[in-house]
Amino acid sequence: MGFPPIGIMSLSSVLKRAGHEVVMFDQANPETPNEIIIEEIRRQRPALVGLSFLSTTSYPYAKLLARQIRAADANVKLAFGGVFASLNAQLVKLQVPEVDFVCRGDGEQLILDLVERLDDPAAVAGVTWQERGGRLRHNVNRPLDRDLDQWPFPDRESLALDFVESMPLDVPAVLSLERFTTMQTSRGCPWPCVFCDIPVFNEGKWRSRSPEHVIAEMRQLQADGYGAVYFVDDHFLLQPKRIQAICKGIGDNDIRIQWGCEGRVDSTCMELFPAMAKAHCRTLMFGLESGSQRVLDRLNKEQTLEEAERAVTKAKDSGIQIVHGFFVVGCPDETEADMRETFRFASRLRIDTFGFNRLCVYRGTPLWQEYVRRGLVDDAADWYKYFKCSSIDPTVLPGETIHRIRQEGLRKLIVYKLARYPVQAFKLLYRFFRHMPAGDVLRLLSKPFLGPKGGMTNAEVVSRAVEHAELKSDAAWLTQVSDEALEHAMHESRAERARIQAAAEAERRAA
Repeated sequence: MGFPPIGIMSLSSVLKRAGHEVVMFDQANPETPNEIIIEEIRRQRPALVGLSFLSTTSYPYAKLLARQIRAADANVKLAFGGVFASLNAQLVKLQVPEVDFVCRGDGEQLILDLVERLDDPAAVAGVTWQERGGRLRHNVNRPLDRDLDQWPFPDRESLALDFVESMPLDVPAVLSLERFTTMQTSRGCPWPCVFCDIPVFNEGKWRSRSPEHVIAEMRQLQADGYGAVYFVDDHFLLQPKRIQAICKGIGDNDIRIQWGCEGRVDSTCMELFPAMAKAHCRTLMFGLESGSQRVLDRLNKEQTLEEAERAVTKAKDSGIQIVHGFFVVGCPDETEADMRETFRFASRLRIDTFGFNRLCVYRGTPLWQEYVRRGLVDDAADWYKYFKCSSIDPTVLPGETIHRIRQEGLRKLIVYKLARYPVQAFKLLYRFFRHMPAGDVLRLLSKPFLGPKGGMTNAEVVSRAVEHAELKSDAAWLTQVSDEALEHAMHESRAERARIQAAAEAERRAA
């Protein structure tokens, strides 16, 4: 699943509007490895280099890149930003002294203020830094800005995104052959799920752009040739009048872009699903999590199985082409019976696609705080790590058991869907075969039956290479390895990328 880096694209447009020059790099792009970035920094000598990363899994790479940049240029100012950096700012600054500033929270106004005060950031709210004498400074928090309409649209045209491919591996965003991008129409989610850090980062608040501003961006995207958009909002389905206005604006402005979004099953917006489908909403994703009400309550999901079934049914009856279900397995206090019931529940639902991921715990979430109280993690020593719950929590099923039940459940689920909902299943398969090589589709369908013998699809091979080789598949462990081991892994990853690119070039020439 390839998503454009909308965070830095948004900051780029803000800086350019203020008259600054900006160069962006997307590290998911195999054509811009660290060496290319370092060389450009040496050549252009920027005033500030910002490294934005979302989560714990990306932190080791950002840390190494910051050290490489500092070795290449002793004078350039370095800044970290993103959710993980925001929630761990002082600890990050102490662990990575090469970084001058750790920026917390929304970045638009913050980066404008920072570039004007690079030599004296004392008055820049939301920045953690260190004085020359060594004193750590943690400036006051920046108030959440509710006026999101004031910012320009993301700078999508200054970054090479042709390598981004929306693939139905884990999350089928839109499944369209049209030019694809993402949008953010709101920020935050107020619900207190124990595994999520979004409420902490957004102070439990939800903020949105106006329908007029959203429609203006969609008009611009259509003019720029985009035909498929995914809304990366944490919870799009929150305000009925706003959704109604967006759908009406799409129709009134003859916007033909296909789009997708995600939200909760207890949303009050279900009556608008037909209007969303009419406005070209093709994909709707729900965080269903479990088929056991006991597990849902343990996760503090604040939703019921009946609400989930009603939301999925309403979406399909309304004409939404793809309804996706996110599930988690390996939850605290989950039994084998609970886990099997989750797969039976998924079978009953009219979802088209589904993903079953192991639950992990991150610092900043309520579950992390629980594990600290239970002595399962050490907040002082483990703050920059994350763990599969099955590896540290004795109330969670062993990893081998989770894997076995998940494989069994997937096999039964695929067979059941094909037999119980043949029309729906074959419509989805038709879309898959239109958007993916036939061999990849067949391998994806056969993997639960063949296990490791099924091998990886071509898309998965490329994805694995982009995500720094085999180690990325166990990123929880990756956050705990030494810098030397990480550097070795990245060296091996570069070699793997080179092999893949050479093979692809040879195949292209042969064709």
